[in-house]
This record gives sequence, C-alpha cells and structure tokens, in this order.
Amino acid sequence: MAFKNLNEFITEIEQTDDLLRITASVDPNLEITEIADRVMKSPNGGKALLFENVQDSNLSLLINTLGSRSRMCRALGVSDFSEIAARIAELIKPEVPATFAAKLKKLPELAQLAAFSPKTVKKAPCQEIIYQNETASLDLLPILKCWPLDGGPYFTFAGIYTKDLHSGKRNVGMYRVQKLDSHTCAMHWQIHHDGAEHFRSYQNAQQKMPVAIVLGGDPALSYAASAPLPTGMDEILFAGFLRKKSVDLVPCVSIDMEVPADAEIVVEGYADPNDLVDEGPFGDHTGYYTMPEKYPRFTVTAITMRKNAIFPATIVGIPPMEDYYMGLATERIFLPLVRMLLPEVVDYHLPAFGVFHNFCLVSIRKQYPYHARKVMHAIWGMGQLMFSKFIIVVDENVNPQNVDEVLFHVGAHVDPRRDTCVVNGPVDALDHAAPHLCAGSKMGIDATKKIPGEGLQRPWPPAIQMPNEIKDLVNSRWSEYGF
Repeated sequence: MAFKNLNEFITEIEQTDDLLRITASVDPNLEITEIADRVMKSPNGGKALLFENVQDSNLSLLINTLGSRSRMCRALGVSDFSEIAARIAELIKPEVPATFAAKLKKLPELAQLAAFSPKTVKKAPCQEIIYQNETASLDLLPILKCWPLDGGPYFTFAGIYTKDLHSGKRNVGMYRVQKLDSHTCAMHWQIHHDGAEHFRSYQNAQQKMPVAIVLGGDPALSYAASAPLPTGMDEILFAGFLRKKSVDLVPCVSIDMEVPADAEIVVEGYADPNDLVDEGPFGDHTGYYTMPEKYPRFTVTAITMRKNAIFPATIVGIPPMEDYYMGLATERIFLPLVRMLLPEVVDYHLPAFGVFHNFCLVSIRKQYPYHARKVMHAIWGMGQLMFSKFIIVVDENVNPQNVDEVLFHVGAHVDPRRDTCVVNGPVDALDHAAPHLCAGSKMGIDATKKIPGEGLQRPWPPAIQMPNEIKDLVNSRWSEYGF
C-alpha cells in the first residue's frame, strides 16, 4: 500500500504494537541518541520511537522508523523484499520484443511505469505553515546532536533535492546536513554522489544552487532517497514504482524546486559555491568520526511544514543501526540488477559488520578459470558496489548470507598468494584507513573450488557428502532412534 504521509505509517505500526510513544522530556543533545542506540541494538531492531516532548521544540521527533525488517517491508507495502525484486526483474528483462505482438505485450508494463511519474499540485499539506526570511529559523526544529565530538546538530534522515544546472534533472539523496546557526548549514555530499555532481555544475558557472531539505512523507520516499539508483534515474519515479502510486509534488515557495506535497517539513535555500565551510566531525556508521572537510554553506530562505508536523531523524554509528535494515532492503531489491549485468551471480550479501562498503560476499556459478576474478572486477565497476573493500567469491552451493559458511570456505579453499588480488581505485569517503581521501586499495578473495588452469599443482580432494539414500533412510527412521 502507499502511505499518504508519515502519520498514516505511524498509525499502521502503532496498531501492531511496533511504536513506542515517549512522553518524558528528552534532550536532542546526545540523550535521544543514547536511547535510540540501545533500542536499535535490541533483538530485531526494536520499536520505532516517537518522542512527544523534545526540549526546546514544539515538534515531536520520530526515530528508528525503518529499523526492523518487518517495518522496512511494511513501509514498502510487501511481506518480503523479494516481491519488489521480482517486479524489477520483470521490468528489466533484457529481451527486446522481436514481433509486433510481443511489443503489444510489453506496452502495459511501460504504461504502468509511466503511471508512476510524479504529478504537480498547487496546494500541499507541507505548506500549511510558512516561515520566510528571518522567521525561517532552524531553531524551530529539534535537530539532533548525535555524538559527543560532532561538529553540531545534524539533519540525518532528510531527502536532499537538487537539480542539474543544465539538464534540469532532479536528484534526491540522503546526505547529512550540519546546522551551523539558526539560518545556515554545511551541506555535505560525497564527491562520488549525484548531488555533488549537480553542485559542480553550479560551481563551474559560479551560481548559487537551490537545494531543498525534505523531511517525512511516505516512508518509501525516505528509502528511495537512500537507494543506489543508476545515474539519471529519478528517485521520485522510483518511489512511485515502490508504492505503486505516483508522488504529488508542489513548487517550493522561495526556490525553483518541486518537493513532495505530503512531506512533514521542507527547508528551502541555496548552497554557495564561493562559501565553503568546515563540516564535521560526524560520528558515522563506520563506528568512527568522519573528520572535518570543506563543504558549501547552505543559507535558509524558507521553512514550510504541515500543522502538527513530526520531525524524522536517525542515528548512525557502530552497527547494527536503523540503516542496516535499509541496506538489507537495497541488497535484496537490487539483486536482479546485479544479475542482469552478471548472470553468473547466484546471490550476494553485504553483512552488517561491513557497514555497506567493507565486505561483499558473492556466490557464483563458476564456469571457467579465473571466473571469480572476472566477477570481482565487474563488481568494482558497478555503481556504489565499486567501494567494496573486500570481495569474497564462493561457489553456488555456498550461502553468502551465512558468514560462517563463507569464512569456512575462505579457510578451506584459499591459498593467500594464489587466490587474492589487490587493486587500486576509488574507495568510500568514510574509509579512514585509506591512505588518501576517496582513494586507496581493495582486495578480492577467490574462495571457489579451484579447477584446471588456476595454478593448482595437485588434485582437488572430494568434499565429504553423505548419499541421499542414506539421508532419506535416517529421515524415515528418525523417531525410532529416540530423538
């Protein structure tokens, strides 16, 4: 189902006892983080938390919104992520219709996708209350300071809306934004992301860049902002695809930008390419602080919100956190796209301890010598998977979701000199171990069974395996044994 707004989702999860309302007075400076961190690390991610009495603010704050597998599925209107993966697989079938009849059969799918395109409206709940100029103060919002050494309070769960200066194409990314004072922020976007590319187009033209910070709305919007979509694909169209209903957009009141009509809060303004400021430190999902770097100053021109708006936030830090479940959804949903480019891939897994970029575990149908290395290098050329610091490739009979099973085969199948490769390339900006910012080395580990042509000087031993007839016999007599 599509949720019209954040309140609809809150009602839904409260009815299933998946939301905790907290009426005690809480401080957005560190206290909320400590509470949320304990809940996020409880079994299955804990409940969503709605803080109704945040100090120095009239707004309630929602956190851990998508912090469990069940809530993440409910936000996307499915019982399992594989349902969305199947829809994507159907949509991206590589076969080109060869006949007129086949083309006609394809039309409903294309028409369905077009039906998810955003629609523009003139009035919107997100503009029921409008603050402009001096009244547009960030002090109205309960922005969290998450960790002790953070450079200040941060927006952590907002969609950042930008447009390319020349093409006008929209991008929505989930980037952190540091509050500097009541009317300015430091706008963070990593060099590899589309928001940074848009900023460079304004920087080259020496023009200020319109930006909207959007909070709330259907949770599918928040997920779409975090998803690693191919460059040029509209996140709002993707959100419409996920929720099976187009997203209504409304023009901003002070900048040239359209934002979701049913959002909770929108902060409008400009990023100045000639005014770079220190952003950070920021306690990140690596479990360490990202140190200060220069990013553009963002100046607020307006703040709009619905009546009784709710401020959504999240925290990142030592996993597991809420972002693990968002990453899990991405891993499952985008498997068809990985298979489209690499059909030999059976499955892959980005484990929680790898914080999205440190480990990628892949099982393949191995067909020829050094096939595993071909897959490693292909993954290093594939979108945000290019940041994978360690890629471990195993055979198709090994379950990459089972880390112990993968590591067993690393120990059993790998000769370190023969079966590892180290390459130089771009790395995640958050990788503090890299010798340079955004540049370092990555390792591939071939944990597949070795075949002729891969340097093995002696026969590969047979694996221990019980015949199926013995397994069936024991299954049929299991109760006779007294178990």
